[in-house]
Amino acid sequence: MNTAPDITVPTAIAANDQAKAAAAPRIKLLSHGFSIDHPDQELGEQLMVNALGVSDREAMHGILRQLVKASVSGESPDEVNLSFMISMVKSIRPRDSVEAMLVAQMVSVHVMAMRCAHHLANADDLAQHDSAARALGRLARTFPAQIEALNRYRSHGEPAITVQNVSVGDGGKAIVGNVTQHARVIVSDKNPASAARNAPKAAGSRRRRSSAAAKPEAQA
Repeated sequence: MNTAPDITVPTAIAANDQAKAAAAPRIKLLSHGFSIDHPDQELGEQLMVNALGVSDREAMHGILRQLVKASVSGESPDEVNLSFMISMVKSIRPRDSVEAMLVAQMVSVHVMAMRCAHHLANADDLAQHDSAARALGRLARTFPAQIEALNRYRSHGEPAITVQNVSVGDGGKAIVGNVTQHARVIVSDKNPASAARNAPKAAGSRRRRSSAAAKPEAQA
């Protein structure tokens, strides 16, 4: 019996090959530095540039050198640790050089916080315990501040606000759902009852002023 060939298998293999080709290459540590582990050196460098979100190869090498130094475990860089850091940078997807530097700092702070947590768990005396606890506390507070800074930079420094209560007057148009505006937009009083209470007072004050102006004219 003749059967039709399964054309999905070659397609899946080709898709996997393309994904591997587009993935950021690994970094191989050498005695005098590091190298990008890719059969095509130029393509490997471009893939790493894209993964780090920087603009050129010089910036890419600079970020990598800093990550290599931050990956040091004991007295030498740790290749496994470095691969983890690069993977985390890539997953956050920095979009320019500013984000690339900030994300590299975030990853480094996380790695140092985990080292301090390890030292805290293995402290031999009270002095080591207090030192590791203080360092871990500072790093733990720094990391969410870096996340906030990244979010603020990506939103151009204008956090969005959500207006949920909207009153619509005669002839107006209502929007059903949440309305998001920039922070510089001033939202009026969201309580319709307060606006209704203020309206008669304003009308009464105008009538009193008109009556006061009419009295001198009648006397004349």
